[in-house]
Amino acid sequence: MRFGTQYYLYLIPVAVCAVAFVIWAERSRRLARQRFAQKDLLKDLLDQFDPRLHRVKAVLFTTALVAALFALSRPQWGFQWQEVRRRGLDILIAVDTSKSMLATDVKPNRLERTKLALRDMAAKLKGDRVGLIAFAGSAFLECPLTVDYNGFMLALEDLSVDTIPRGGTSISNAIDEAVKGFAGGAKKHKILVIITDGEDHEGDPVQAAQRAKKEGVIIYGIGIGTQEGDLVFVETEAGKKEYLKDSSGNAVKSRLNEDILQKICLETGGTYVRATATEFGLELLYNEKFSKFEKSELESKMSKLYVERFQAPLAIALLLLILDLFISDRRPHRP
Repeated sequence: MRFGTQYYLYLIPVAVCAVAFVIWAERSRRLARQRFAQKDLLKDLLDQFDPRLHRVKAVLFTTALVAALFALSRPQWGFQWQEVRRRGLDILIAVDTSKSMLATDVKPNRLERTKLALRDMAAKLKGDRVGLIAFAGSAFLECPLTVDYNGFMLALEDLSVDTIPRGGTSISNAIDEAVKGFAGGAKKHKILVIITDGEDHEGDPVQAAQRAKKEGVIIYGIGIGTQEGDLVFVETEAGKKEYLKDSSGNAVKSRLNEDILQKICLETGGTYVRATATEFGLELLYNEKFSKFEKSELESKMSKLYVERFQAPLAIALLLLILDLFISDRRPHRP
């Protein structure tokens, strides 16, 4: 035997204590009556009261209480095997972790705003597998495709501009890493979401998108930042913030480059969205694009379905309560 909601069992000792209290209270009342009057006088005074029936009612009520708690604990025994199939999409999220993501044209900065949007998305996922890629000058699969959303969130929290030691930005490396990350997953509807400011400095992202298309990967892009751009602040080893400078000593101003993102999305049949202060774009893509895809069967397994047996103790509790209503602890009136 097993119980579906075991915590109700912890209340049964309370019911036992209630039984003990009823017994103690009844004994105390009997002793008090004996001190109050002599036996013959007491018999006349309590002519209409039947102590035996009073005890019966107390036993009925407390037994019904224990039976009700037992029923609430959902006793289960016996089971049958049931095939459980889980269907969903495979979604890899590639996040730009280059230093340009520290620009504050999106508050608090581009990277932190991205992490906040991904937290909101993960909280709403049901059944879909999700993975995380960090990329800068190179790319790394931080979290493989999984339905363990807590594990995904832990990997997300660790993202920073120091996650990828190699500087620069290579969207092509992120795409190639995603293709490897999808290996052995769903046969169709492999979704890659790239979140970046679009400043690509290495490789050929369009050619990488063409390779991904051959593997059935659809790329969706979210551009974060503004076309006006902003200066990038970095923290020194001494803990001070200063402008990021190029090799000539000039302060670096990072701007959103939508052109490259639009090209790679178009190449694979995906969609590009620009993140705004009110709508980041992830929820829009999921509701209007991803949710319309046919979900693949990601897992099929046999599961034990236990048979609920709460009906018997519940019926006993109801029967005892009904009996308690019809039993009176008063004797019939005698002329």
